[in-house]
Amino acid sequence: MSLKECKNIDINKYELEVTVDAETFAAGVDKVFKRKVKNINVPGFRKGKAPKHIVEKMYGQGIFYDDAVNELYPEALNSAIDESGLKVIRDKIDIKVTAIGKEGLTFTATVTTYPEVSIKDYLKLKYVPKSTEVTDEIIDQEIDNVRSRNARVVTVEDRPAQAGDITVIDFKGFKDGIAFEGGEAENYSLTLGDGQFIPGFEEKLLGHSAGEEFTIDVTFPEDYPEEELAGADAQFDIKIHEIKMRELPELDDEFVKDVSEKSSTVAEYREEMAAVAKARLEAEANRAKEHQICEQLIDLVVADIPEAMFEIRIDNIIENLKQRLQSQNLNYDIYLDYLGMTNEEFREQHRAQAENDVKLNLAATKIVELENITASEEQIEEEFARLADMYKIDVEKVKQFIPREHVETNLQLDNAMKLVMDSAKESKTTKKTTTKRTTKKKVEEDKE
Repeated sequence: MSLKECKNIDINKYELEVTVDAETFAAGVDKVFKRKVKNINVPGFRKGKAPKHIVEKMYGQGIFYDDAVNELYPEALNSAIDESGLKVIRDKIDIKVTAIGKEGLTFTATVTTYPEVSIKDYLKLKYVPKSTEVTDEIIDQEIDNVRSRNARVVTVEDRPAQAGDITVIDFKGFKDGIAFEGGEAENYSLTLGDGQFIPGFEEKLLGHSAGEEFTIDVTFPEDYPEEELAGADAQFDIKIHEIKMRELPELDDEFVKDVSEKSSTVAEYREEMAAVAKARLEAEANRAKEHQICEQLIDLVVADIPEAMFEIRIDNIIENLKQRLQSQNLNYDIYLDYLGMTNEEFREQHRAQAENDVKLNLAATKIVELENITASEEQIEEEFARLADMYKIDVEKVKQFIPREHVETNLQLDNAMKLVMDSAKESKTTKKTTTKRTTKKKVEEDKE
């Protein structure tokens, strides 16, 4: 098996002509024959016992050729790619057989290569820092959030419904005087102000009391998923059975003892919540910094990126989604039906994310090269230990399943991003670059 010719046919596109010698091809045919002969009937022979030359005479010389090609081309192609020295995107490869027979096999493979990337000034980026100051108002909000989670629901009897109340209602929807499918429910709990229903619906329940029956007029949004209702005027018959409200617990020492393992007084609890708020604000600030830096970093990338790279990334995004849905016993096609989208529309919706992902990964990869970034032995072992802990299996088993080179490459990308983040300077405004526009990716998403 050898590379006969390597021809550049377009930007990041090459055509490889690959040959498989007669002896290797014959061995491939023999292997296929031995696998398939047990299911072949030839008159005069027991099933599976006919010699190869008899089978070929009866069914044609090339009966096993297609399977032999499938048997041989992966190794032959990989060998040719290695011989060519090209950095090939291993998916989206087109194969075409040009000659096949006793003399051997010749095929062409149209491959896509990774682009040449240029990037400058990646250690001169700036970001606007997000405040991490903890104010009394922020502490109050943290405490109110805890109080809200511990609120009890009580029935309201002395006033009409207001924003934030939970109404228990019957409703039935009509379009042009005719009830429509999916527009009816009984004893439905609706929190007013949560935006669960179409615009205008919840607002028109405000001011009504338990026991009332009335009709409201609403208009469905133009982009409503059900085409027959999109932009349509409708009426809903409403009956309010009950109005409830969430009653917050008093903020006192008893409440603090109930919700905290560290504090026993309100004053101590405020200090505890201040620390919680500080940690949250710092995490938000780090994410905001990362977002700003990544956007600028991607803008610095100059490259002719093959369309195949974006398509492969979209494939990965969808495959990851399918696995998450499957873990919840959900189906991807049913999920699309729920969204009211086709697979093509869903892919297009994720195209911008895919472009961001690919471009940021190319940026980080180029920085690894330019800065000669490595991953230490200690980092690699710590990462294997982290993965073992995450998957709850022995670290040696992790090393069997995940190639060391894969872990090392991902750590190099992490180290490249850390270098860029650590080099960034605070500023009142971020500087936008004017090179070829690209968008954002979290490098760790490409570690799959």
